[in-house]
Amino acid sequence: MNRTARLYALVEELRAAAPRPVTVAALAARFEVSTRTVQRDLQTLMETGVPVRTTPGRGGGWSVDPDMTLPPIHFTTEEASALAVALAAADSAAPYAAAARTAAQKIAASMTGPASAAAQELAARIVTLPSPAHATVRTAVEQALTTHTVLRLTYTDAAGRVSDRAVEPAGLLTAKGRWYLIAWCRTRRAGRGFRLDRITAAAPTTEQAQPHDLTDLLRASAAADAVRPTTLAPLTSRGEKPRRHGGVR
Repeated sequence: MNRTARLYALVEELRAAAPRPVTVAALAARFEVSTRTVQRDLQTLMETGVPVRTTPGRGGGWSVDPDMTLPPIHFTTEEASALAVALAAADSAAPYAAAARTAAQKIAASMTGPASAAAQELAARIVTLPSPAHATVRTAVEQALTTHTVLRLTYTDAAGRVSDRAVEPAGLLTAKGRWYLIAWCRTRRAGRGFRLDRITAAAPTTEQAQPHDLTDLLRASAAADAVRPTTLAPLTSRGEKPRRHGGVR
């Protein structure tokens, strides 16, 4: 059994025993590996966000919350290959890239059989030219989008002009390999698109941002025809948010 399959099997073993804890010794015997290997695997699961926990003392051991873990996922080989390609596109400069990596680890741990083999084989044949990543900027943008708060940023436009802005994030636009933050700019009092690799500094605030409709902010801009990717359809909300018009340049 390779390590990816063992990580998945470890979670399933703990799920089956939940809420009772299982000792490292018992897990090592079950998978015919050393206790050190099991300890390392359990640590990896913790680092990737799987809700495993240890209870010290007599009668203790490792356990997992079954309501907070992935159930068995049965992908076709084509679906597994599609995931490999999609995750490869989430390079270090893309929003939520770090979360994409941990998600990939969780998905990989849940796959077995031909689908897992197909994803691993294709992943070994994908390479990318890394782009400069501004981790501080990316993290600030992610936080502002997630918490719906005002973001303060320093931006260099296409003409090389530098400006400081306070913006209210509305969403993200991807086009021709570039990522843009679409936001209501308080300085310009209009919708604007900020290319992420041109944001030289960014800092989240605790001030709550007003809600803005992404489509309205894109109206009358070069990205007016932007549509939501069909692959994200199962994730998109059907709720409507209050709208405010603006243009994006």
